[in-house]
Amino acid sequence: MSLEQVNAFYEVLISEPTIYEEYFNKCCSRGLLNSCHWDKTKIVKFAASLGYHFNEDELANVWFESEPSYAQNSLSLSTQNQLLGFTQA
Repeated sequence: MSLEQVNAFYEVLISEPTIYEEYFNKCCSRGLLNSCHWDKTKIVKFAASLGYHFNEDELANVWFESEPSYAQNSLSLSTQNQLLGFTQA
Protein backbone atom coordinates (compact mmCIF):
# COMPACT_ATOMS: atom_id res chain seq x y z
CA MET A 1 0.00 0.00 0.00
CA SER A 2 2.82 2.46 0.71
CA LEU A 3 4.09 2.29 -2.87
CA GLU A 4 0.63 3.44 -3.88
CA GLN A 5 1.03 6.30 -1.40
CA VAL A 6 4.28 7.35 -3.10
CA ASN A 7 2.64 7.33 -6.53
CA ALA A 8 -0.40 9.21 -5.22
CA PHE A 9 1.93 11.81 -3.68
CA TYR A 10 3.73 12.33 -7.00
CA GLU A 11 0.41 12.51 -8.82
CA VAL A 12 -0.50 15.48 -6.61
CA LEU A 13 2.89 17.08 -7.24
CA ILE A 14 2.41 16.85 -10.98
CA SER A 15 -1.12 18.20 -10.90
CA GLU A 16 -0.59 21.04 -8.38
CA PRO A 17 2.14 23.52 -9.39
CA THR A 18 2.11 25.38 -6.06
CA ILE A 19 2.62 22.15 -4.11
CA TYR A 20 5.37 21.10 -6.54
CA GLU A 21 7.13 24.44 -6.06
CA GLU A 22 7.02 24.03 -2.27
CA TYR A 23 8.28 20.43 -2.63
CA PHE A 24 11.09 21.58 -4.91
CA ASN A 25 12.14 24.38 -2.55
CA LYS A 26 12.04 22.22 0.59
CA CYS A 27 13.40 18.92 -0.71
CA CYS A 28 16.02 19.85 -3.31
CA SER A 29 19.51 20.91 -2.30
CA ARG A 30 21.40 22.77 -4.98
CA GLY A 31 24.71 21.34 -6.06
CA LEU A 32 27.38 21.95 -8.63
CA LEU A 33 26.13 23.80 -11.71
CA ASN A 34 22.79 24.33 -9.99
CA SER A 35 22.00 20.60 -10.07
CA CYS A 36 19.31 19.32 -7.75
CA HIS A 37 20.04 16.70 -5.09
CA TRP A 38 16.86 15.24 -3.64
CA ASP A 39 16.80 14.58 0.10
CA LYS A 40 14.71 11.46 0.73
CA THR A 41 14.23 12.30 4.41
CA LYS A 42 12.84 15.73 3.56
CA ILE A 43 10.60 14.26 0.85
CA VAL A 44 9.12 11.70 3.27
CA LYS A 45 8.48 14.45 5.85
CA PHE A 46 6.97 16.78 3.24
CA ALA A 47 4.70 14.00 1.97
CA ALA A 48 3.63 13.22 5.54
CA SER A 49 2.67 16.87 6.01
CA LEU A 50 0.22 16.35 3.12
CA GLY A 51 -1.14 13.10 4.59
CA TYR A 52 0.93 10.55 2.63
CA HIS A 53 2.71 7.82 4.55
CA PHE A 54 5.71 5.93 3.19
CA ASN A 55 9.35 5.48 4.11
CA GLU A 56 12.62 6.21 2.33
CA ASP A 57 13.01 2.64 1.06
CA GLU A 58 9.56 2.73 -0.51
CA LEU A 59 10.36 6.09 -2.08
CA ALA A 60 13.61 4.74 -3.54
CA ASN A 61 11.76 1.68 -4.82
CA VAL A 62 9.38 3.88 -6.80
CA TRP A 63 12.22 6.09 -8.03
CA PHE A 64 14.21 3.19 -9.42
CA GLU A 65 11.55 0.75 -10.58
CA SER A 66 11.70 -0.23 -14.23
CA GLU A 67 8.24 1.02 -15.26
CA PRO A 68 7.48 4.76 -15.58
CA SER A 69 5.89 6.32 -12.53
CA TYR A 70 4.72 9.68 -11.27
CA ALA A 71 7.98 10.08 -9.39
CA GLN A 72 9.99 9.86 -12.60
CA ASN A 73 7.68 12.39 -14.24
CA SER A 74 8.20 14.74 -11.31
CA LEU A 75 11.97 14.38 -11.48
CA SER A 76 11.73 15.08 -15.21
CA LEU A 77 9.79 18.27 -14.43
CA SER A 78 12.65 19.31 -12.18
CA THR A 79 15.09 18.91 -15.05
CA GLN A 80 12.80 20.91 -17.32
CA ASN A 81 12.60 23.69 -14.72
CA GLN A 82 16.40 23.77 -14.50
CA LEU A 83 16.71 24.03 -18.27
CA LEU A 84 14.18 26.85 -18.33
CA GLY A 85 16.21 28.63 -15.67
CA PHE A 86 19.33 28.40 -17.83
CA THR A 87 17.55 29.74 -20.90
CA GLN A 88 15.96 32.63 -19.00
CA ALA A 89 19.19 33.72 -17.30
